[in-house]
Amino acid sequence: MRTTTVLVEGESDSVAVQALALRLGHDLAEEHVQIVPMGGATSIVHFLDRYGPKGAGHRLLGLCDAGESQGIARALIRAGIGSGPLEERGFQVCDADLEDELIRCLGTDAVLEVIEAQGELASFRLLQRQPSLRERPVTAQLQRFFGGRSGNKVRYAPLLIEALHAGQAPPPLARLVESFAG
Repeated sequence: MRTTTVLVEGESDSVAVQALALRLGHDLAEEHVQIVPMGGATSIVHFLDRYGPKGAGHRLLGLCDAGESQGIARALIRAGIGSGPLEERGFQVCDADLEDELIRCLGTDAVLEVIEAQGELASFRLLQRQPSLRERPVTAQLQRFFGGRSGNKVRYAPLLIEALHAGQAPPPLARLVESFAG
């Protein structure tokens, strides 16, 4: 069976993809799917050289932020993977980033419940009072909470996936995991 390599920007994306895949009953080892965090979208050329048509020849899938999509598209063309919409080439695009997708999918109340269950709601409330964040929407404050402390994105990714109701997942993430079977 041909190996599928899923390229994601960072470790939190990797953890979230793995968590949703396991939740949906995928056995990544049995399905020959590996999730590879690239350490940032700008590293994609290295990973395309390694796993793409000029390297190991793996089936490639991916997840990226909208702000990185043009660079990803150019890299895929240079690697010989073709042109056209990223989704048609197996790369799903998050509007802002995966955390934003999870916040919108769950809703702020559910996300706050996850933070509270971790004993960090007081910390989040303190962050909300910072002058630079006071007037910002709660979604922006949540993104700052997840991205502002080292390890928070990785820590909360599986917790947010776990909080999703059955059949509920951010569309780009759901499409990506559904494509594993293809």
